[in-house]
Amino acid sequence: MNSGIGKNLVIKKEIEIRFNEVDSMGLVWHGHYAKYFEDAREEFGKIYGLTYLKIYDAGYYAPLVELNFQYKKPLTYKDRLLTVEIHYKDTPTVKIMFDYYIYNARKELTTIGNSTQVFLDRNYQLVLQNPAFYLDWKSENL
Repeated sequence: MNSGIGKNLVIKKEIEIRFNEVDSMGLVWHGHYAKYFEDAREEFGKIYGLTYLKIYDAGYYAPLVELNFQYKKPLTYKDRLLTVEIHYKDTPTVKIMFDYYIYNARKELTTIGNSTQVFLDRNYQLVLQNPAFYLDWKSENL
């Protein structure tokens, strides 16, 4: 959940489970969870104005450096629909951090996760201070 600093930025993204995302047992293959988190990050960016293109246009890349999952309950093809809830975690460090919660169609929590992204400049060098555009974004949104 949010660190308590500033506003709690949260969105929910509904995703339909496709047949090609399940294995022979009818379970969503674990590799697709990263895609679900990415779909939620992109939706967050659209809603709150922190898209990958905005980051790129400001002269930076924001690669993932950490991605964690805790599977609580399997998602199945029969669930048909899942909801990813993404929470922005405000931090003074030079990172973009999110927590994720995936719910099945019955609103049961199935997965918990988190991700961390850092900033690289156009020469792929790690940025050690928050970029001005990111500080501006934080001041407008938090």
